[in-house]
Amino acid sequence: MSGGASYPSLVGRAVLITGGGSGIGEGLVEAFVAQGARVAFVDIARDASEALVARLGEGAAHKPVFFPCDLTDIAALKQTVADVATALGGSIEVLVNNAANDDRHTVDEVTPEYWEDRMAVNLRHLFFAAQAVIPGMKDAGCGSIINFGSISWHLALPEIVLYQTAKAGIEGMTRALARDLGPSGIRVNTIVPGNVQTERQMKWYTPEGEAEIVSAQCLAGRIQPSDVAAMALFLASDDARMCTGHDYFVDAGWR
Repeated sequence: MSGGASYPSLVGRAVLITGGGSGIGEGLVEAFVAQGARVAFVDIARDASEALVARLGEGAAHKPVFFPCDLTDIAALKQTVADVATALGGSIEVLVNNAANDDRHTVDEVTPEYWEDRMAVNLRHLFFAAQAVIPGMKDAGCGSIINFGSISWHLALPEIVLYQTAKAGIEGMTRALARDLGPSGIRVNTIVPGNVQTERQMKWYTPEGEAEIVSAQCLAGRIQPSDVAAMALFLASDDARMCTGHDYFVDAGWR
């Protein structure tokens, strides 16, 4: 793919991305910075995040800003959202709820404590991040919240039952929030990525496993973070002003 779409409505727009330090999140940060948006991102990986800021800062209309934050600490999350709004010079206009963790586990290994931890890592913070940005969006009369789901539960992949439970819940939450927030001009959508070629995902798959995934896709080739970011840019832009309450798959037709 050469080039990409340019969205004038994203120039100067205040964007918060969770889990932006690596993988899909890194691709999201890079894409929004390239559009001229004012971007802040949170992550727990300081070194990778600071390296990303240094890499993207040169020549950017707005240098991205990194805030370390453990999203399982809701009080810290709410304070960080307030700090981001201050740093970006106003209310957050786009929230991209990307952060998650797909550590493998079996049914027998799950304890009540592990259940709570996985829900905190993969589901709970999306709601409370949204709750924190909604007042500013309501004041502005518009906003875009983009949640990240997963192809995994649609395919019933093995050994990630809690991850899939959380990701299924995200799609339900998206539809509910879209209904409740629509009268305020706030749009809420879910992006459902397929198997995206990131450093983390590469550790789970052998070359044979990768070939099996590609063979199950309608389109050949490996999905890149930039492919997913392209969908996020559209949903964040004014071009998607009548898109809300739905799931948008970027999975190369994986079935």
